[in-house]
Amino acid sequence: MPAELYSIREAAEAFGVPVSTLRYYDDIALVPASARRARVRCYDRAALARLAYVLLWRSDAMLSVERTMAIVSSADRDHRNELIGRSLADLDDRIARLTRARNTLERMTNCPDDDPVGCIVTGARIRREVDAALFSIGAEA
Repeated sequence: MPAELYSIREAAEAFGVPVSTLRYYDDIALVPASARRARVRCYDRAALARLAYVLLWRSDAMLSVERTMAIVSSADRDHRNELIGRSLADLDDRIARLTRARNTLERMTNCPDDDPVGCIVTGARIRREVDAALFSIGAEA
């Protein structure tokens, strides 16, 4: 008995991704179509399971296509864990940068003045930045 096949459109709708994403994943062999019916890419349950696995890395873990491909294609747990460890370090760095950005935005909303450069909250930071920039220009001369 042949496995049940789902069209690319059905698979895309079921997983909430654009058809173009599934075409791209097939073209780069990340999630190959199981078969074709009159030029329509179709997916069996195993291919859909692979798609769900890929989306776990892409959507939930926010990994790039390249890193997702490396992890998904890795048959060695230690190698896969090394790649995951790198992704964790990258994510920690991104979280730190986002936290700094959030703190900056929050501080900026506390500026009571119409002129942010002269504001008691933001002005000191701006003056420090200007002083540092001018110092580096003077150091080069």
